[in-house]
Amino acid sequence: MQQSPDILHIESISQLMMELGLPAPLHPLIALVDYKDVPVEVIKKSQKISLDLYKISFKPTFYGRTKYGQGYYDFEEGGLAFLKPRQIVTSPENADSYVGYALYFHPDFIRNYPLGNTINQYGFFSYDVFEALFLSAKEKEIIHNMFNAMADELDTNIDQFSQDVLVSQIELLLNYSNRFYNRQFITRKAVNTEITTALDKLLHTYFDEENGLKKGLPSVRYISTRLKLSPRYLSDMLRSLTGLNTQQYIQDAIIEKAKEKLSATRLSVSEIAYELGFEHPQSFSKLFKSKTHLSPLMFRKSFN
Repeated sequence: MQQSPDILHIESISQLMMELGLPAPLHPLIALVDYKDVPVEVIKKSQKISLDLYKISFKPTFYGRTKYGQGYYDFEEGGLAFLKPRQIVTSPENADSYVGYALYFHPDFIRNYPLGNTINQYGFFSYDVFEALFLSAKEKEIIHNMFNAMADELDTNIDQFSQDVLVSQIELLLNYSNRFYNRQFITRKAVNTEITTALDKLLHTYFDEENGLKKGLPSVRYISTRLKLSPRYLSDMLRSLTGLNTQQYIQDAIIEKAKEKLSATRLSVSEIAYELGFEHPQSFSKLFKSKTHLSPLMFRKSFN
């Protein structure tokens, strides 16, 4: 994949350490960076960066702002942020934003371990930067201890067990992050309820304005973009609150609107399918039956 010339593309841990003005890495595939060790003069403000690496940032206290796309992530609380390879981010405009620690590791580091196959299941690597994980004091202590343990492991002489230990520590860190994100979805329920309310309104408007005829079925990408959330974050948040991912939530809204049209209008099943955004009435009938255990016609007859 060819990168734009204005994007700094970092392919390896060695290149990363050189760009940060730090000594050669202790291990060629993994590094733990303490940003207080990074010389201020090497920090390029507002530089677009693409890494061929996973990155987990831990900031005990956030300062300043980091730009992501057209928005900003305000660093006012401590927490964790995650990046997967080839995501493009923009470096902070203020050098004071470089605080805390960052764990970088190449996909090859975990390739021959079960984590190499399961890491994509950790959805937060697909979240936008502003959807970071905010940590309680106790959670910060746990994460801080994990980073210290990894630093200690990297500081010891590399031996045949080093990679096994470090991969286990990374997996433990990711599992704790899953737990803490689930807690965040619950404790920020008021904010998340506002999001679900906005989602319901968005879907209601979409169907009332008969956008299905012009744009087809509302997609997860369309919904998440309108709500200004990453698709994965929205889906994980909805699942924690409702037990449904975004696609399932949209399908339930479609079925409710279909029931309304079947019970309150004389439109044919095909007309209803096209208004909702289906290309083929058969697809609508199949979805409706899978959700209600009745065909659209049987539902209409039972209602009448």
